[in-house]
Amino acid sequence: MDLNELLVFARVVQSGSFTAAARALRMPKSTVSRKVSELEERVGAQLLQRTTRKLHLTEVGRAYYAHCERIVQEAEAAEQEVTRMQAGPHGLLRVTTPLSVPFLAPLVAGFLERYPDVQVELLCTDRAVDLVEEGLDLAVRAGRLPDSSLMARRLGDIARVVVASPEYLEAKGAPKTPADLAKHDCLLFGTALEGNVWTLHAGGRSVEVKVSGRLVVNEPDMLHAVTVAGSGVALLPGLHCVDDLETGRLQRVLPDWSSAGAPVHAVYPPTRHHVPKVMAFVEFLREHWPMRQEPLKRAKR
Repeated sequence: MDLNELLVFARVVQSGSFTAAARALRMPKSTVSRKVSELEERVGAQLLQRTTRKLHLTEVGRAYYAHCERIVQEAEAAEQEVTRMQAGPHGLLRVTTPLSVPFLAPLVAGFLERYPDVQVELLCTDRAVDLVEEGLDLAVRAGRLPDSSLMARRLGDIARVVVASPEYLEAKGAPKTPADLAKHDCLLFGTALEGNVWTLHAGGRSVEVKVSGRLVVNEPDMLHAVTVAGSGVALLPGLHCVDDLETGRLQRVLPDWSSAGAPVHAVYPPTRHHVPKVMAFVEFLREHWPMRQEPLKRAKR
């Protein structure tokens, strides 16, 4: 089946002549006439009766046109929908993020407010997600990216900062230098109590401090919770602590020092044409990424 033949036939019927149809389709009149003749030959029936003044549908032609008209209308509607969706952010955006990224919540809320024609579905998981296989538009990933065919845009970094609860600092005192951390109950991230070294940076300087403690945690949210509960000093992702620093549930320890940040990227499948909803989300995250770090900067002063 040649859908072009159906389109030409429908335009001839709607225009009332081969000349008008050729003008609407921007093709030679001879091509329009040939397309209709080929269609009639393929279906094995005369669809139009041609006179010097006017075209008339045959009985078979009327039945055939009724179906062609619906097909052409659906095709035009499909093209208009694609054009509309490519004109601006629109439709469902499916995004996967790690589990422990609560700082993304206000950014997603801001994106939804700016783009009312977009709906967002968030899949929060720490497993490796195949974007193409699972039909996802984009992933936010922290840390070093493996080699892949995916496109990647760097959003920013998540620096880790040394924090503790006011209750802990009141009871044990605040470290004055990085070396003082060796004397404190440090909350360790990983799977072993031994061999924990924190690398801290400040103003071009870098130091390594071997720390120890009685509690090791392998899950970021739990490590954050026990820090707020006053169990010790922790090295936490700064963006996870913004609200706690603003409310005073946590305080910066050694505010001039921090650990090198993990890079955060938006990754998405390659495509010949940019998808507006995907690119709008990426650019929105890049535009607003530093916003949630302001309390960290204020905490240093």
